[in-house]
Amino acid sequence: MYTEKERREDFNYFIKHYQELYNKYGHKFIAIKNSKILGVFDTEIEAITDVSKEYPLGTFIVQECNGNESGYTNYISSWQLVSI
Repeated sequence: MYTEKERREDFNYFIKHYQELYNKYGHKFIAIKNSKILGVFDTEIEAITDVSKEYPLGTFIVQECNGNESGYTNYISSWQLVSI
């Protein structure tokens, strides 16, 4: 089970490493679980689709890394996107 605490820890990992991720990958969508990068993708849908082949929806986060604070002021996690 992927808890809210783990989700927050992954989000905090993303925030802590935000500039380094942007410097390395540019404007991408980063999938993270347990402070580990699961993949780097061009689109949010691509990230969710690809990562969910190995990890169930709701057990990882996907964050936009776009070089400014809007990339981390909107919290995105896969379970929220199931209703799309």
